Amino acid sequence: MMHPIARRTALAGLGSLFAWGFAPRLATAAAGDPRLLVILLRGGLDGISMIQPVGDPAFAALRGADAGQAVPLDGLFALHQGMPNLLALFRAGQALPIHAVHTPYRERSHFDGQDVLETGLPRVTAGARTGWLNRALAEIPRGARLPAPRGLAVSPVVPVIMQGPAAVETWQPQAFRYADEDLVARLLDLYEARDPGLAAALRAGADLDRAMQEVPAGQPGTTRVPGRPDFVTEAAGAARIMALPDGPRVAALGLTGWDTHAGQGTARGNLANRLGALDDAIGAIHTGLGPVWGDTVVVIVTEFGRTVRMNGSAGTDHGMATCTLLLGGRVAGGRVLADWPGLAPHLLHEGRDLRPTADLRGVLAGVLADQLGLPGAALARAFPDAAGTSPWRGLIRT
Repeated sequence: MMHPIARRTALAGLGSLFAWGFAPRLATAAAGDPRLLVILLRGGLDGISMIQPVGDPAFAALRGADAGQAVPLDGLFALHQGMPNLLALFRAGQALPIHAVHTPYRERSHFDGQDVLETGLPRVTAGARTGWLNRALAEIPRGARLPAPRGLAVSPVVPVIMQGPAAVETWQPQAFRYADEDLVARLLDLYEARDPGLAAALRAGADLDRAMQEVPAGQPGTTRVPGRPDFVTEAAGAARIMALPDGPRVAALGLTGWDTHAGQGTARGNLANRLGALDDAIGAIHTGLGPVWGDTVVVIVTEFGRTVRMNGSAGTDHGMATCTLLLGGRVAGGRVLADWPGLAPHLLHEGRDLRPTADLRGVLAGVLADQLGLPGAALARAFPDAAGTSPWRGLIRT
């Protein structure tokens, strides 16, 4: 069964962050002031539960009882019923699911799968390594007089995807009380006398901490939905930072807990709650970015999918292909892209998994080319050893 497809170092911070100076507008990218946020779903997202292939004759027998109701997107695919924000973006042409996609990794280890996902390499690496998003950040075209852009990692430490030559800051929500104004003033007096550079970083970080404490009334991120993991707080914070006029334009955020070996609960239960929480985070990002949403692309990826059959514990095990999401005002959405391999037993990978038909690196390279303006040589440095994988074009509005 075929479906249409388009081919194609960190500064420590006061409380949470020392700011980045200023981030220039990118000189040659198609958008006016483009932003790119990559969200890593750690644990292995069951893609056929989020974007359900209800038009595949084998799906109902495999998942029908657990899948629950879904909202049709086209003749083959339907969206999980608990994701109204994603549905609204899809209907507005600002969400683009891409199915049966995977990295080159073909084993079943979370650690190795995330390594391949984050490095952008075709194999697991050992020792020092860099991430494809950081390498891309270092390659962003800019005017000769503009400083290098900086990245943001919403994390206590810089994850592999953001490690490399480009400067990256970290931020995460505070679990303890912010420093008061008197303490900040005393530290500034000390640093200004001994280290003006550190004083400037402290001042910028304190300004950001102050801004992040002032959450507008009613903005997503202020209220948690009972029974769901809190994905909203970090997502809303990342959006507010990226929306700042002098904020970073490239960021990464990790959301954990997608390993659903037992009691998956697609219609009601664990996975349903996580998909709802992801949808809440999508809404928070949309709201938090405000008018710059129109220049933004959000990419949601995971290290691998799940087995197509439920196991004896009403869960799913580590699989292969899954679904990737592109969101944002720059996304040419409102459609599902897939070279659908089918779910019949003889069509599965190793008789158990959704067979990969698309290389995730091609999708990501297409985003980097059309959203951040990276030329071919820069894409080759962001994704080395990917000579046989072409960037997907037509994913981003130009």
